[in-house]
Amino acid sequence: MAGANQRRERLCVAGVDPAATGPTGYAVIEFDGREPRCLHFGALRHPARAAFGDRLRALHQTLGQLFAEFSPGVIAIETVFAAPNLRTSLKLAEARGVVLLAAAEAGIVVHSYTPREVKFQVTGYGAASKAQMQTMVGALLHLDRPPESPDAADALALALCHAFTERARRRVGAAGDSLYPARIEA
Repeated sequence: MAGANQRRERLCVAGVDPAATGPTGYAVIEFDGREPRCLHFGALRHPARAAFGDRLRALHQTLGQLFAEFSPGVIAIETVFAAPNLRTSLKLAEARGVVLLAAAEAGIVVHSYTPREVKFQVTGYGAASKAQMQTMVGALLHLDRPPESPDAADALALALCHAFTERARRRVGAAGDSLYPARIEA
C-alpha cells in the first residue's frame, strides 16, 4: 500500500487541434490526478497567402520544438470527421498526418477523441459552444482569463479530455499501473 506522502505520478499531455486552413491550436498541460496545470498554449497562424506545403512544414517544426521543450508523454488530437467539402477534409487529414508524424518522430503516444467527447469531458455537455469551451478551459486551468484563441482553447480542451479520461481509466483499473498506455489509438 502506498504511503500518503508518496509523490503522485504526473502526466504531461499535449493537445493539438490541426486546421485545414486556419490557425492550429497547440497546448501542453500537466496533470497529477487532481489538478491540471497549464504549461503552454498558443495558435500557429500562417500568412494569408502561404502555400499549404509551407503551412505543413511550419506545423511540423512548431510541434517538434514543443515536444522537445516539454517532453509530453501523450498527445491528444481530434478524430477525423467529415468537413463541409472534400477539399477541406483532405487538407485537414494532411495536417493531422503531420501531427502524427511529429509524434512518431518524438516517440509519443497519440490518442484521438471526437469533438463530442472533448466537449462532454470539459463542460459536461457534448454540444457546448466555442465560448462555453473557452470559459471552462480557463476555469479548469485557473487561467487569469479564458484563452482568446478558440483554436488554443480547443487544444487545451483536448489535453484536458485525455487527462480526465486517463484519470477515469485509472480509477476503474483499466490502465494498469502507468498513466502512459503502450498503444497508439490514432
